[in-house]
Amino acid sequence: MRHRKAGRQLRRTSEQKLALMRNLATSLIEHGAIETTEAKAKELRPFVEKLITKAKTGTLHARRLAVRHIHKRAAADKLFQEIGPQYATRNGGYTRILKTGHRKGDGADMARIELIEG
Repeated sequence: MRHRKAGRQLRRTSEQKLALMRNLATSLIEHGAIETTEAKAKELRPFVEKLITKAKTGTLHARRLAVRHIHKRAAADKLFQEIGPQYATRNGGYTRILKTGHRKGDGADMARIELIEG
């Protein structure tokens, strides 16, 4: 039974899923938009939005909490110097998910997740 088990498993262990979310979040911060499966995009959205909310405060403690998940220094700097201040007056809703169709190989539902203009 899955009582009180929120989120998607994505056929991975919890460590693998956390590593996947960290890598996808880093790529999204670096590039501004990425294309992935719809399920991964829906799982990534709250993960990234929490990081952006931390970046809005800009404190040392918030940076240390965010660097737990963003292991690339350049991506962390971009998060706190560009993305955080960009959404300073916005209360949530920093990302947009657009469905892009089906992948040719296996028919998986694909989606593009992007940071919206602040």
